[in-house]
Amino acid sequence: MRTENILNTLIFLTLPGIALAALALDEPFIITLATRAAILALAAAGLNLALGLGGLVSLGHAVFFGIGGYAMAILASHAQSYTPIIDSWVLIEGTKTMPVIWLVAILTSALVALCIGLLCLRTSGVYFIMITLAFGQMFYYFAISWPAYGGEDGLSIYVRNDFPGLNTHVPIQFFGIVFALLALTLWGMGRIARAPFGLALSAARQNAERVETVGISPFRLRLVAFVISGAVTGLAGALFADLNRFVSPTMFSWQMSGEFIIFIVLGGIGRLFGPVVGACLFVALEHVLGGVSEYWLIYVGAVLLLVVLFARGGVIGSLVGREVAHE
Repeated sequence: MRTENILNTLIFLTLPGIALAALALDEPFIITLATRAAILALAAAGLNLALGLGGLVSLGHAVFFGIGGYAMAILASHAQSYTPIIDSWVLIEGTKTMPVIWLVAILTSALVALCIGLLCLRTSGVYFIMITLAFGQMFYYFAISWPAYGGEDGLSIYVRNDFPGLNTHVPIQFFGIVFALLALTLWGMGRIARAPFGLALSAARQNAERVETVGISPFRLRLVAFVISGAVTGLAGALFADLNRFVSPTMFSWQMSGEFIIFIVLGGIGRLFGPVVGACLFVALEHVLGGVSEYWLIYVGAVLLLVVLFARGGVIGSLVGREVAHE
């Protein structure tokens, strides 16, 4: 077995190991931290498909994260108030069933990603970055000016949503749901990276002209990757909102998009488990340093600077001792 495969296995077992140890020690807060890290890793794993394989640096991926969160909040808030979302020519009611909420979050995020991608992917480089940032700010200010669902103050959900056969109010059971989705997503991302689509997407990132000469459209490759990426990040947004039982316009902010990129850079761009390492490291630093200073992000910036300067392959690249081929 290759060194990186062994390392990936250890990384994969770390989160459930921490959660089970916290359960044995009766530390539900640590389980919640592990759940938060898993959700953020899921969001970054979605972006890693577009960034790591496609080379698409998006500062607007929080759009999909926020859409997923607000999809959950809207459905759950109408379910808890027993009022329909739409009651005119068609009846649409709220729901507290997680799989239904996830489906709505995924489909809505994918549809928005398709619309945004059709416009943004006609550009490249700094223009792509700025357009995705512009879309992020548009959705951010739209959420602020949406008083029906809290506006600037956000929207609280009083009870966690339901999953058939489980008690989602028990921290370890909710963690199990999140971790299962993360594991399934990582498996899917690994399959995509090794499939002809993933290889073509990586080739388009390196030399789009050569890919086009063999009859493959780089635009379509990137669009599909962007839509899948947005759908996964939207699912993470729904889970994040469920964890906090609260949504606010900050889920759309460019700072949130920046955090996703930080996770990937810390763990390793293009590495399958890079987002997991980066998210876990970020949450750990936030928990430890947040109690020391309110300016804890300065230390995170220092860590990021060291990684960028001396470990271009991220934490995983440093431990494995080689960079990924497409970096």
